[in-house]
Amino acid sequence: MIGSLLRLFEGLSATEATLVVLVVSVVSAVGMEFVILRLARQYVSNTDTEYDNIVISSLRAPLVVTAALAGVYLLTQVPAVRSSVLLEPGTLDDLFGKPSLSVIVLVWAYAANEVVNRLVAAVNEEGGRFDFAPVFSNVWTLSVLLGSAGTLLWLWGIEITPLLGAAGVAGIAIGFAAKDTVANFFGGIALYFDDTYKIGDYIVLDDGTAGTVIKVGVRSTTLLTRDEVMVTVPNATLNASKVTNESAPQRRRRVRIPLGVAYGTDIDAFEELAVDVALSESMVLDSPKPRARFRSFGDSALQYELLCWVNGPTRRRRAQHQLNRALYKALNAAEIEIPYPKRDVTVTETRPLDAAGAAGAPATATPPSVDETDAGGSEKTDAA
Repeated sequence: MIGSLLRLFEGLSATEATLVVLVVSVVSAVGMEFVILRLARQYVSNTDTEYDNIVISSLRAPLVVTAALAGVYLLTQVPAVRSSVLLEPGTLDDLFGKPSLSVIVLVWAYAANEVVNRLVAAVNEEGGRFDFAPVFSNVWTLSVLLGSAGTLLWLWGIEITPLLGAAGVAGIAIGFAAKDTVANFFGGIALYFDDTYKIGDYIVLDDGTAGTVIKVGVRSTTLLTRDEVMVTVPNATLNASKVTNESAPQRRRRVRIPLGVAYGTDIDAFEELAVDVALSESMVLDSPKPRARFRSFGDSALQYELLCWVNGPTRRRRAQHQLNRALYKALNAAEIEIPYPKRDVTVTETRPLDAAGAAGAPATATPPSVDETDAGGSEKTDAA
């Protein structure tokens, strides 16, 4: 491509070629600033997203600088100009050509870092999945620095092969020294792309730890438990363990209230009463509708389970408390028995008879007789 452009300057003197290049560079820079970029800004101003505005504003400087400095580099490659300058071969490139390309590389590296970091921050703020903006920003900034440094070294003819070898050895050493940190970092990346959870979700780990995700960092995830205690869990541990996300795919959660009533209870009336109690509780959702389910015939009671839904996993415990109170009061008011084991202990005392048939001195009391009664029936046992 450079060769095709240079053929356009054949037959021109050094002065003419210089004037042409300078005019084209100035016109290109001005046109880029006041025509192309202005039209692009007007177009993106009508869109609903802010992403395109970020891209246009971040790429403005490198486009204008490239349009201006590309002419300087091209001018150093024109044969008429190179032959007219009384300098050593290659000096013109060192003074003007390579510096102009270096400035272009640095400007584009800064713009690439700026646009990606701003886009990641915007996505993170809107989505709220992970607090991963620092992670991607740091990784991307490091990549841009390494890439631009390698490009500049190659541009100035500096051999980078020994540096690559040294960097490889250093990378292996750092990898062994910081293997836990590296494992946590990649564990966090895996959790992010697997969409395991996001900030604000209530999760339960396989060891019983439960809490709301309040921060996801490079190394670890921070949970806030119901006791308002912050627990920091390494990302590698989370990636290797079973994680139950109780906030996904939707936040509503079912509450189960086990309940037993005595044999002989009117189950139709009881089921209607239990459902009415659940519907009257403000924390219980109207849809799906609460319902009572007959689970089994117990030893002492008919085993029921009241099922209803609340808006969020952190409301279940409070909803259970309110429902248990309301059910106890309602069942007492309706005279529906909640069975439980009962024991009646009776202590009796006997006196032995003497030879004449009269009662003698009190003897040691016999062991008490025990009446055991529960809702399923009664049983009396006399111990001799």
